[in-house]
Amino acid sequence: MENQTVTACTEDRVDELNGEIRQAISTFNGKWKLEVLWLLSRRMHRFNELRRELPGVTQHTLTQQLRELERDGMVRRTVHPEVPPRVEYETTDKARGLRPVFNAIFEWVRDRPAD
Repeated sequence: MENQTVTACTEDRVDELNGEIRQAISTFNGKWKLEVLWLLSRRMHRFNELRRELPGVTQHTLTQQLRELERDGMVRRTVHPEVPPRVEYETTDKARGLRPVFNAIFEWVRDRPAD
């Protein structure tokens, strides 16, 4: 009986972790989000700078992806009260926690054997 209780608790925890993993992965769901985060992890960018750095992204798609990243707490959008308005994007502390992940990916790319 005790073994069944431990197994049930473990399965509940696995289900909980699976839900957390799905939620975390959904934060990066989108063709450009990881690239946007990579660029912003290096420095603050304005919208058109990001567009130039991401050949092939449309204005609509980039706007949508930035809004979703802002909603998820990964990107901070700052509007400076100027004419015309200056808008800058930067990563938040939450997103900066991904730096070791980006570094690991960079190392993996650098060290993998050539095809």
